Amino acid sequence: MNTAGNRELQAKEYLEKHRIMELLSQLTSFLLFVRPKKPREYLISLLERLKIAKVTGVSFPFFMDNSNIVSMFEMMDSSGRGCISFVQYKEALKNLGLCTADEVLNDDGRRITLDKFRDEVNRRMEEVCEKIKGKESVSYQTATGLLLLR
Repeated sequence: MNTAGNRELQAKEYLEKHRIMELLSQLTSFLLFVRPKKPREYLISLLERLKIAKVTGVSFPFFMDNSNIVSMFEMMDSSGRGCISFVQYKEALKNLGLCTADEVLNDDGRRITLDKFRDEVNRRMEEVCEKIKGKESVSYQTATGLLLLR
């Protein structure tokens, strides 16, 4: 095999091994969805959040802000009643990476309002932030600022 072909193969293997193309595709999707005024700063913020996720071992798509949480809630509350079921609530927490499939949540029989949903997401994110205190060089305040969806 010629040198150029070998280098091309090595580059392809490297990109696949580290899932670089998937990452770039995901980052591009987020940019096009959010369309931030400062795209470079937004990308840096996303990458910092990924680093926090890796450090904590928690998988979560926290590239979201409060408006995304509201949108998620509104999609679940398609009838516009202002509340969602407990099953929807638990599934949303699982989808956000804030609840495991085997975690037991107590259903008090009440419907879940947007405020309760947002408060629970923030409470669970604070727990994630607590996990990363002192890990690597990420400060607790930075993690809290990056992750909380207030």
